[in-house]
Amino acid sequence: MAWHQISVVTNESTAPELSDFFSELGAVSVTYSDAEDEPVYEPAIDQTKIWSNTKVTALFELDADPDVVQTLVFNQFIGQPLHAWHSEVLQDQAWERAWMEHFHPMKFADKLWICPTGQEQDEPGTVCMTLDPGLAFGTGTHPTTALCLEWLAGHDLKDKVVIDYGCGSGILAVAALLLGARHAHAVDIDPQALTASQYNAEKNQVQDRISYYLPEQFSPITADIVVANILAKPLIELSASIAALVRPGGQLILSGILNEQANSVAEAYRGKGLAVAEAISQEDWCRLDAENVV
Repeated sequence: MAWHQISVVTNESTAPELSDFFSELGAVSVTYSDAEDEPVYEPAIDQTKIWSNTKVTALFELDADPDVVQTLVFNQFIGQPLHAWHSEVLQDQAWERAWMEHFHPMKFADKLWICPTGQEQDEPGTVCMTLDPGLAFGTGTHPTTALCLEWLAGHDLKDKVVIDYGCGSGILAVAALLLGARHAHAVDIDPQALTASQYNAEKNQVQDRISYYLPEQFSPITADIVVANILAKPLIELSASIAALVRPGGQLILSGILNEQANSVAEAYRGKGLAVAEAISQEDWCRLDAENVV
C-alpha cells in the first residue's frame, strides 16, 4: 500500500495546532521532527517539548488530494509561518526487515542477550530476551539503556525485588526477571509504555512476576533494586520520591544523564541518604550507581 506524505515547517507554537488540523483532515498519523539542528534534552515532566522550527509530517491514504489539503491548511493558518511544503507518494515498506537491518543481537556482561525475534541466542550460561522495536523507547541500542542492562547483567539478582521507574518498553524490568529477580514493578507516565511492557513481559514469559502502574496508581514500596532511566531534570525533581523506594542496603541505578549533568544528579541523591559511586560513562551519557546507607 502507498501513502501521501505531506510535510511543512512551522514554529513551536503553531505545530500542535497544525498537527490537530491534519488529523481533522483525515491524516492517519502525524509526527514532529527537528527542521534544523536543535537538540532537545530536558522536557519538563508531562510536557512534550518540540523545536523552534519543527517539521510536521502527516500521512494520508491515497484517496486524499494533497493540493486540497494544502489549500485548506494555508487558509486555516493565514499569517502563521508555514514553509518548505512538500508532498510525495510514499511506497509501503517491509518495516520488519528495515528495522532488523539496524537491530542485531546484543550481549551484556557475558550473561544477557537482547535479540530481535528470529535471532535468539542459545548460549550456555546466558539468558536471552526477545525484543522488537515497538510502541515505547527501549531496545538496548541507546547508551542509557545499555548502561543499565550492563549493571543488571553484572549483578546477582536472584530473588530480588526490582522497580523500573520510567519503564518505557519494560526492557529493564523484563531483563531483571530473566536474570533471576523475584518480582518487578514497572512505572511510567505513558500508558503506551505500560502496554509495551506488558507485551514484552508476555513475549518473554515473565508476565506472572511483573506489575504495571501509572505514577498515580503506584503505592510507594521499597525494593532491593531501583532502576530509573529517564532524564537528569526529572531525576533531580523526583529525587526524594525515587530515593524513598530503595530499601536500606538496596541499590539505585540512575541513567539518562549527560556526562556534564552527573554532578548535579549525584548531589541531589547524596542529600537523600544515598552513597553515590563514580559515574560510569558511555559516549555522551553516564550511569550513577548508588546505595541506600541509611
